Amino acid sequence: MAFLPGKRSFAELVFAVEDHFKKTANKDLDRKSVSEFHATDKMPLVIVLDNIRSKHNVGSVFRTSDAFLVKKIYLTGITATPPHRDINKTALGATESVAWEYMESTHTAVKQLKEDGYIIVSVEQAEPHISLENLTTEKNKKYCLVFGNEVYGVSDEVVRLSDFCLEIPQSGTKHSLNISVSVGIVLWQFYNVIR
Repeated sequence: MAFLPGKRSFAELVFAVEDHFKKTANKDLDRKSVSEFHATDKMPLVIVLDNIRSKHNVGSVFRTSDAFLVKKIYLTGITATPPHRDINKTALGATESVAWEYMESTHTAVKQLKEDGYIIVSVEQAEPHISLENLTTEKNKKYCLVFGNEVYGVSDEVVRLSDFCLEIPQSGTKHSLNISVSVGIVLWQFYNVIR
């Protein structure tokens, strides 16, 4: 039975959905164990969290980083570190799978990554910038994504160290997204263009 919404009654649509769609059971999701995750090749990408104040946001970044095979997360400044129950609440165990390191200074972390050959990308509303839909990556290059504080964004000194700024296009009244949402959107785009 083909799923053609415009040519069926509601009852027929319900039957079609029940007949063709079935949620995947957890046992069928082919999830990696933590040791399998550690052994898996990761994207050539790290994340720097620049003074993130919300522990729930930190946990969400861990969870999303696990989903998209991020190599490592650098937690800087006031950003909380695992273990913490508020981080664990949203990370759902991803603090055990995703490598992380704490550094007191965001500037020092980013400068070191730049010296290690990473292309530094601040996710920030800045001029000039590259709009996310125009993102391209270079083969055999390593990328560092910097996400800033919920109120102040990426610090000015880190923006100046960046190779480029990446902006998520928005059309509403707020022109800002929660950091955990921003991380999800940007990682999905990188995941699609980098592999």
